[in-house]
Amino acid sequence: MKVLAIIPAYNEEESIASTVEELLAARTGCDYLVINDGSTDATGQICREHDYRHVSHPTNLGLTAGFQTGVKYALAHGYDAVVQFDADGQHVPEYLPEMVREMEATGADIVIGSRFVTEDKPLSARMIGSRLISGIIRLTTGQRINDPTSGLRLYNQAMMEEFARRFDFGPEPDSLAYLMRRGARVSEVRVTMRERLAGESYLNLAKSVSYMARTCTSILLAQWFR
Repeated sequence: MKVLAIIPAYNEEESIASTVEELLAARTGCDYLVINDGSTDATGQICREHDYRHVSHPTNLGLTAGFQTGVKYALAHGYDAVVQFDADGQHVPEYLPEMVREMEATGADIVIGSRFVTEDKPLSARMIGSRLISGIIRLTTGQRINDPTSGLRLYNQAMMEEFARRFDFGPEPDSLAYLMRRGARVSEVRVTMRERLAGESYLNLAKSVSYMARTCTSILLAQWFR
């Protein structure tokens, strides 16, 4: 399979070089594309100085638009699948070949790099929210996803086309639930993830609660009207 790792990056000057260099050193067989999403720091400059393959948005458009840009690039250049890969160093590239093999072996439309295939979720506020999302996905699709909030996801070409043609279709758990209800086959591969290497996550406690509430509402209600 010809696979493109899409790396959305907004103000990731402290980690973008180490993320790309680690991906290259791992020799995963995947190509990559950094989406510099209107960063106001040196993210774009670093990509230019290191001659990283990248596309820059003139302003910050958000994860949905950034991922869509990467998907459209992948479709235009003949890729069979794309993998969502964080710019902050949390994702470990050595797991990508295993995810690709899982897709090839099972025919899955989506393969999730899951932290909780064999391990229980810790009792934290964020993981309680993850349990809630898992339960709602199971209620609405009849299928169990152990790690619905994992950002490490591999999508085949059929799924890429869905993301490319919808302006409001982000790589989030509610879209995952929607695709599953429409027949998408999902598999999970056990991975470990690291803490963010640098910078700060945009999800503080208040934003995390808001994110969980919006996601659950979307899966239960809004997704049915798409």
